Amino acid sequence: MSESALAFWVTGAGQGELRPEPLSDPHSGDCLVRALYSGISRGTESLVWRGEVPTSEYATMRAPFQAGDFPWPVKYGYCSVGLVEAGPAPLPGRVVFCLYPHQTRYRVPATAVHPLPAAVPPGRAVLAALLETAVNGLWDAAPRIGDRIAVIGGGTLGCLCAWLAGRLPGCAVTLIDTNPGRAEIAAALGLAFAAPGTQGADADLVIHASGSPAGLIEALRIAGFESTVLELSWYGTRTVTLPLGQGFHQRRLNLRSSQVGSIAAAQRARWDHRRRLALALSLLDDPVLDRLITGEDPFTDLPAVQARLALGPGDTLMHRIRYP
Repeated sequence: MSESALAFWVTGAGQGELRPEPLSDPHSGDCLVRALYSGISRGTESLVWRGEVPTSEYATMRAPFQAGDFPWPVKYGYCSVGLVEAGPAPLPGRVVFCLYPHQTRYRVPATAVHPLPAAVPPGRAVLAALLETAVNGLWDAAPRIGDRIAVIGGGTLGCLCAWLAGRLPGCAVTLIDTNPGRAEIAAALGLAFAAPGTQGADADLVIHASGSPAGLIEALRIAGFESTVLELSWYGTRTVTLPLGQGFHQRRLNLRSSQVGSIAAAQRARWDHRRRLALALSLLDDPVLDRLITGEDPFTDLPAVQARLALGPGDTLMHRIRYP
């Protein structure tokens, strides 16, 4: 009899269920992982939940161990932390991070798991994939010492970008969000906080991560002369209209995209995905990042949790799923 597990599948627009999942037969070099936690990457997973992945991006948006095809049924996710139950030495008994969907147990090549540093607790490691995205975003943005940096969007990714930027010497970083409750998170992360519409057009760098076209318009408004606006939001099938006929050309603004699927160009010759993820895991040793995990539910409740977060996330940042 084949070993089996339980996995979360998106089965239709706004529909999901837990399904029995047969485990692949073991091969040399594989390891068997029992999940401890997974994290919901709320922005991307909500688009998948609603069926808003553009047809043109079906291939590029595949997660490393995705099963099924867009729009559905699809097993999707990439923030899994688990305990290695079997595999090549020295992995058995180690807690690891893996870019795997929400599933109770899974078998993957040993090269696909990343042992956690001793200082990083398993429950915090669900932030690793989004912190890796933030690292890549900062590489693309290329901030300089002493920059005035604005980060628009106080979701998990925006907070992680702002936290990283705030560790650069001399940089003054402001987190901008429509939710005044994000001021408390900003303060905990050592950042200034502001509401949209309150900042002048003097930012040396603006990072946009709100997922809202209005946020990107605000980013263009506050960007200083010849500065960069880095777009980290992904809009799925939505069309975004921008006011490029105002000061965009006169201020010689640079609007550029960043996406974690490719290593930032400036680092690509020396870095690969494994080295970048190892860096992200090492940066998770700061307990303040626990503030970004704002809720937890058992795996058995995951279909209802996904529905709730897609429709009304409220103050949710990273939502953690706990496995039995």
